[in-house]
Amino acid sequence: MTEVSSLTGRLLVATPALADPNFDRAVVLLLDHDEKGSLGVVLNRPTPVDVGDILEGWGELAGEPGVVFQGGPVSLDSALGVAVIPGGASADGPLGWRRVHGAIGLVDLEVPPELLAAALGSLRIFAGYSGWGPGQLQDELSEGAWYVVESEPGDVSATRPEGLWRAVLRRQRSELAMVATYPDDPSLN
Repeated sequence: MTEVSSLTGRLLVATPALADPNFDRAVVLLLDHDEKGSLGVVLNRPTPVDVGDILEGWGELAGEPGVVFQGGPVSLDSALGVAVIPGGASADGPLGWRRVHGAIGLVDLEVPPELLAAALGSLRIFAGYSGWGPGQLQDELSEGAWYVVESEPGDVSATRPEGLWRAVLRRQRSELAMVATYPDDPSLN
């Protein structure tokens, strides 16, 4: 078996060539990536559903916009919490939070929200997730479907998620910054 270099904590940014409508202009935070597969959440797909409408007590802790995000096409009836802990890069974090990368971690939504309230810098709730089986993501990367870039804690809590795809590309120090200007519909050029 080929060794897999972990991309956990990195962002997958959909290339303009990616044809899957589930991931059109998507920015995916990889929460887990190893030889068994990959799991992530789409950071820029807000829904109209308020967090408080489905998870009592968590709505007050969710960052703006305080809505549930569609994390991907898999298990839309499940919820994942992703939070940034100030100082989380060096601390263990509070009970109910598990580090994914740096200050970014997963929140155990079974823990009473008041136990985490003081520690959370930002929280986002996702319905569903994005998943890839063994080798599937590597194949998509080889086909040029995704750009892989570093994440920043602010990506999880972007207040304008609809602009995240362009913002992430724009901050790159390479030719990827130019991709941020790619038109929504190139046939209109």
